[in-house]
Amino acid sequence: MHFQLSSEQTMIVDTVRAFVEKELYPFEDEVERLDAVPPELVQSIQAKAIEVGLYAANMPAELGGGGLDNFSITLMERELGRASYGLQMLIARPSNILRACQGAQIEEYLLPTIRGERHDCLAMTEPNAGSDVRGMQTRATRDGTGENADYLINGTKHFISHADMSDFVVLFAATGVEDTKHGPKKKITGFLVDLNSPGLTVRRGPACVSHRGYHQCELFFTDCRVPAYKRLGEEGKGFDLMGEWLGATRLTVAATSVGRGQRVMEMATEWAATRKQFGQSIGKFQGTGFKLADMATELAAAELLTLQAAWKCDQGTMTDSDAAMAKLFASEALARVTDNALQIFGGMGLMNQLPIERFWRDARVERIWDGTSEIQRHIISRAMLRVHGA
Repeated sequence: MHFQLSSEQTMIVDTVRAFVEKELYPFEDEVERLDAVPPELVQSIQAKAIEVGLYAANMPAELGGGGLDNFSITLMERELGRASYGLQMLIARPSNILRACQGAQIEEYLLPTIRGERHDCLAMTEPNAGSDVRGMQTRATRDGTGENADYLINGTKHFISHADMSDFVVLFAATGVEDTKHGPKKKITGFLVDLNSPGLTVRRGPACVSHRGYHQCELFFTDCRVPAYKRLGEEGKGFDLMGEWLGATRLTVAATSVGRGQRVMEMATEWAATRKQFGQSIGKFQGTGFKLADMATELAAAELLTLQAAWKCDQGTMTDSDAAMAKLFASEALARVTDNALQIFGGMGLMNQLPIERFWRDARVERIWDGTSEIQRHIISRAMLRVHGA
């Protein structure tokens, strides 16, 4: 593995860092106060991101995307992760699942999303089926016979990020049951569903303490009719599609956690170097200096795990455990970094005059979404035991 950045990758890092500092940082306090991104700001940031070539950088160049490899995208995610989530997610990296689009789906969904004309969200999680994806109760049933029969969708999804700013949802629903060596399992199928479809209601979910301005929503399906041509991939093969996406999104969480952690560490280091107590900088006291040392060490380790997984992804050798280790360690490192930073800032760290309390709150969700820390540990340990037939 060779992590020396090429001149192109260095330019990507510099470009994204400059964009984040100039176009996103100045609006973080406003988004935090409003718990929303004003529509005119949304349009402005997206237009500027398209202009400088950052928009849809993860999509193939032949389709109009940036065509970046996984390692370069991970570097980009690291830099975007330094900013407020409600702002940085406006620089869209469309779901990799959309690469499965075929036929009319390409012109109707994939290409407009790459161009920034349409926006996607993803719906897997349900009130009674979070980590247990195969336990989902939302069902898609054929209304008639034959391959061209429409589907009727019934059920509820929740914790659907960004649905209030999207045009369509990549929906996963149960379409039957299959017998496996572990017993009956639900067959899962993917669909492309316009959010203004009859029978579909989108509602803002409860307020979350993490990532203000980036909302989670609830989706209610009542005999929502979806034409057969909007099925994404083969019927019953949606679980495989989800698996392809989850590896990429776990790398995203890892990379953004590293980027945010680095920003917090920089702020804590400056504070520790300039804040005077008992006649000297507080960073010279071991109680503070050792915290800074731990931050730097943990973030360096988290970054290496993340870049290793991204490099292996480009080589076609990344395993579920690789992505899980990166997500697990980076998200938990971010939790420790933000907590230690708050301690270094003392009482001021809890005040909303400074962003430290925001970073502390925002860090909490990283250990939950896109697979909890417990799920990541399960993935890793299961792979270790499988070698011995357990």
